[in-house]
Amino acid sequence: MRYCAAIAATLRVVAFDDLTLIYHRASGITHVLASPAPELLAALAEPLTLPELRARLAAEFELADAADGALQARLDELVAAGLVTAA
Repeated sequence: MRYCAAIAATLRVVAFDDLTLIYHRASGITHVLASPAPELLAALAEPLTLPELRARLAAEFELADAADGALQARLDELVAAGLVTAA
């Protein structure tokens, strides 16, 4: 399965202290995200599988060996919010 962030033109992203506010034009909903969600969205500018995403994030951040379960849970949340698509 590949994951991809919503098209950038459909999002209005504003950093606010430690949070990121994302207005999703397609749904009309403003999402309030904390790390690591904004970093996941940035990494998913192009479609990636879970292993590819983990490798990309590991190159930039220190990830625990058992991070796949937590990473999958965050992806599922972003998919449910409509900010990421899975195909």
